[in-house]
Amino acid sequence: MAIKKTTTPDTIIVEELQKDHLRFRIIGETGLYMNSMAIKAKRDLLIGAKRKTAADKKEIKHDPESEFRSSMHTQKTGPTLLCFDASGVKAAMGTAAIETPGVAKTSVNRNIFVGGDITGKNATEHTRAKISIYGKPYLKIDVVRCADMNRTPDIRTRAFLPRWCAELEIRYTLPTFGPQSIASLLVNAGILVGIGDFRQEKGKGGHGVWKVCTKDSMGNDQAEWDEITREARKVQQEAYDNPECYDDETQELVQMVIDEQYKRAA
Repeated sequence: MAIKKTTTPDTIIVEELQKDHLRFRIIGETGLYMNSMAIKAKRDLLIGAKRKTAADKKEIKHDPESEFRSSMHTQKTGPTLLCFDASGVKAAMGTAAIETPGVAKTSVNRNIFVGGDITGKNATEHTRAKISIYGKPYLKIDVVRCADMNRTPDIRTRAFLPRWCAELEIRYTLPTFGPQSIASLLVNAGILVGIGDFRQEKGKGGHGVWKVCTKDSMGNDQAEWDEITREARKVQQEAYDNPECYDDETQELVQMVIDEQYKRAA
């Protein structure tokens, strides 16, 4: 009589992922263009753009000071007035992963969380999602091309920081990533992608790129860090209230708007 053997299925053992975190400081190697969507554009998306009246059509097309302020990402609390969405740095790391052998963009998206430098009992998920940006913003006007078929030229005013820096925290899962992998991804993101408008990722521009250091290994970068971080909330608020033009061309264009406003008011 044959004896039937019974088999016990193998037990699946699921290892629990571990979490760790690192803090980094990034210092801009090229200027940063702030790129917040203007409140008017958000309003038009929400309730629809109104039809222009005859009076609207007579108004000057652009208001540089208003557009300068609208381009800034700002926060009510924190060491600085200016900030940037932490998701922008995470997206940069994900894009850099495409150019980094052995790393998948999906792994970055799932296993890495980038947060700001606001910690303690007053920190919320909202504040952690913002990175405080140090540096003085200047009003800068550039000729841009619209996204229509004819690539119509237009004028755009943005806040521009010729020098900037930030401190951030990166949380990640083990063993998917280790400290060296996280540091390398952040370095690569600073070289290949950047943040803000006209950034390195887009090809034509080269702004918003950074170099990486840690709080304990600043070396020759300490003096630069100390100098930029002096341009914190008070300096930025003054620049917000009383904009300064970044260059002579911008100053000339702003003066044209002022002269035209006087003519139309007369």
